[in-house]
Amino acid sequence: MSRAKLAQRADMDVRHLARIEAGDGNPTLFVLIQLTTALDVKTETFVKGLTSADLPENLTPYSEADFRRELRRRGGA
Repeated sequence: MSRAKLAQRADMDVRHLARIEAGDGNPTLFVLIQLTTALDVKTETFVKGLTSADLPENLTPYSEADFRRELRRRGGA
């Protein structure tokens, strides 16, 4: 399936899909669901078995403490 066709079926911009495919974009859960729906596969197909060890070396897992710190920074809690 072409990138253009997949983007159309997933109702997303083809440039966004290209960035994800190139590893330059990080899809949200919503986008993963759009893509798996367009491909007619289960969402778990994309994420099953992944762990924090699969993250690039320059990234670290996002902890609950990180989330709370970000909320405080934004004035949310």
